Amino acid sequence: MSGNRKEILADFPRTAHDHKKCVADALAEAERLCAESGVRLTVLRRRVLELVWSSHRPLGAYEILEMLRQERGRAAPPTVYRALDFLLEHRLIHRIESLNAFVGCAAPDHRHGGQFLICTECGMTAELDDDALSRRVRDRAARLGFVVQEQIVEISGLCPDCAARP
Repeated sequence: MSGNRKEILADFPRTAHDHKKCVADALAEAERLCAESGVRLTVLRRRVLELVWSSHRPLGAYEILEMLRQERGRAAPPTVYRALDFLLEHRLIHRIESLNAFVGCAAPDHRHGGQFLICTECGMTAELDDDALSRRVRDRAARLGFVVQEQIVEISGLCPDCAARP
């Protein structure tokens, strides 16, 4: 653990996980951060964020689009992509490149590298923020003359529930 920050930002949800509180907390934090930044968390942006947080597995843009269409009847891909771009720009979500999908950011109030543990069976994710790992990557890259601008590490494996299955 480094300082007061937690290295595990978002663990794999357990049976006792209060998902409604999890989503409500994420939305409240997003509203607070947007207000502080002087940007609008529109109804659509808020709903897209809520859908991203609706499970602890990455969602693709077209999955989100389909959910919106079921709710609202019509929704266009550019609308969803603009909302996702806004949420990414304001660090409210992360893009999981290997899956071309998005997950909610568990700590949008500070910049962090982000290491994601992605279950290959159920798709659940956990988010880590290991400063030592991030620093080591930056140091190794610097030896090669490379300047790291952003770090997202994606690690595939099995979550505790899937690993425990016979």
